[in-house]
Amino acid sequence: MSSGLQGRPGRGFTMIGTSAASTQAGAAIGSLAFPTLTPLGVVAARQVVAALVLNSLARPSLHRLTRAQWGPIALLAFFFAGMNTALYTAVDRIGLGMAVTIEFLGPLAVAIAASRRARDVGCAAIALLGVVLLTRPSPTSDFVGLGIALFAAVCWAGYILTNRVVGRRVPGLTGTAAATILSSVMTVPFAIGIVISVQPPLEAYLFAAAAGVLSTAVPYSLDLIVLRHISPLVFGLGMSLNPLFAALLGSVFLAEDLPLMAWAGIGLVVAANVLIMLSMHPPRLLRRRRPMDLQAGGTTLR
Repeated sequence: MSSGLQGRPGRGFTMIGTSAASTQAGAAIGSLAFPTLTPLGVVAARQVVAALVLNSLARPSLHRLTRAQWGPIALLAFFFAGMNTALYTAVDRIGLGMAVTIEFLGPLAVAIAASRRARDVGCAAIALLGVVLLTRPSPTSDFVGLGIALFAAVCWAGYILTNRVVGRRVPGLTGTAAATILSSVMTVPFAIGIVISVQPPLEAYLFAAAAGVLSTAVPYSLDLIVLRHISPLVFGLGMSLNPLFAALLGSVFLAEDLPLMAWAGIGLVVAANVLIMLSMHPPRLLRRRRPMDLQAGGTTLR
């Protein structure tokens, strides 16, 4: 399948888009378990699935890792667990579409900082306007939920930057696989406490497991197939679909009623990312193979 992607940016974009849709579908299904399992319990299920998937593929030799390598790996684990915990907590308070769009400001900020072009300040202004239209701050706004979503954005940015450091210090997927183990260790004990005290029904476990598969196993498998055979532009444009899919799935399956102004805000945030991607990676790159670097944090594992 991977050879069929070479020279076919449309097919690569479709697969990255499918990865984004699966991620948000998993979040939507996982949110159904929030009333009993809580967001932290669902996150724990996601972290365990991530650890099982990555470690079965990478088969890391953890005993060979040095102290210099374990440092950034531990930081990556913190950002991984914090990102997902904050996002799911925000989803529980302000809804899937709004939470994911605000979280998307994290990688957008990293892209703007990396471009270092004055004109990209305009893209930042567009994204900021989009967030204002989306959230429409008022005395009745859930500022705690909005703040938690912003923390998720900070963690996603930290995850991207730290993953690059891990990729330089640790060969292959070993560093990321080790980070998923640590993130599971951080979250699973809390989930066990929740299970013992609340005793959630069977469907809550099924929803959490589905979230783990759809938001981790499926996206990572797709990314692993395509990342070495698509340009950074195609990857970035495909990732731009995350806020749109989150809003659509939240509206259809979770009955989230977003006003037209909020949809316009989501569109502006997506547009800002598209403009940044076009600025950093001109469309001519679509005509030649430019593989993504899996060791530098190119995956969308989240």
